[in-house]
Amino acid sequence: MAETTNGTVTVEQIGSPIRRRGNQRQTLIGLGLNRLHRRSTLPDNSATRGMIETVKHLVRVVDDAPRSRS
Repeated sequence: MAETTNGTVTVEQIGSPIRRRGNQRQTLIGLGLNRLHRRSTLPDNSATRGMIETVKHLVRVVDDAPRSRS
């Protein structure tokens, strides 16, 4: 998983919930995602990480930290 700052994690929906089990659809809604490429910033805790694990094939963790060039 990507490193997070401020105790938050940003997730983006990259897959459709069509033809998925109901619990996966409900998990996406619980994460605040309901359309492709929509992002949601959530607290980084075990409950959120568990939800991300449930739909890991439909979401990706976004690393919004600016990269420094050396």
